[in-house]
Amino acid sequence: MKILGIIPARFASTRFPGKPLVDIHGKSMIRRVYEQAKKSEKLDDVIVATDDERILSHVLAFGGKGLLTSEKHESGTDRCAEVMQKIIGFDVAVNIQGDEPYIDPRQIDLLCSCFASDDISIATLIKEIRSTDELFNANSPKVLINVLNEAIYFSRTPVPYQRNQPEGDWLNHHKYFKHIGIYGYRKDTLVALTNLPVSSLEKAEALEQLRWIENGYKIKTALTSIETVAIDTPEDLLKLPADL
Repeated sequence: MKILGIIPARFASTRFPGKPLVDIHGKSMIRRVYEQAKKSEKLDDVIVATDDERILSHVLAFGGKGLLTSEKHESGTDRCAEVMQKIIGFDVAVNIQGDEPYIDPRQIDLLCSCFASDDISIATLIKEIRSTDELFNANSPKVLINVLNEAIYFSRTPVPYQRNQPEGDWLNHHKYFKHIGIYGYRKDTLVALTNLPVSSLEKAEALEQLRWIENGYKIKTALTSIETVAIDTPEDLLKLPADL
């Protein structure tokens, strides 16, 4: 089994235009993500998938691998599917967020390990929620799992709702998990996902993974204890450590 790490990267961003090329302590964001991904022990290769010549030229200039993809893609999933259809020889794609410059390669390896089982077609990571602020943060999607550690629902609000407990006490009565936005897919499954129509649950929560669940796909989850910092706005740069 060969696994390809794919880093989707768009130049256009409503909240942070040109984000992949922003300088972080002497290196661009996309370069930091790429170099962290290359440290993975389970990825056979890493490539940046972008719709912008500036990003592609930059990646090639620092010695990375890149591929120019369509400007019409609406999600990183769609961009990953195009790459997997163009690059032959890989069985699994790992969709690595291009806005996490200090992503820990151990998280990538953990995700890859899910595919040791042949019946896993989609996998992602989760992390236990420890604070009430995080629990009720609508920008941090929550994951409800079953006894097989499969995701059965994603939501921007805490699920389940604890009818008989005050909100400040919910964490003492149920274990909640947040979603860590890294995915792995087998090639055939990835291509099939991009052909599914937008679903009603996806529209309601603005979470594309609900489209997959609504269409009967199982999503395996693996538990990580490692925190990640995503850069959505210029202000988020202040959250980053001085360097690795």
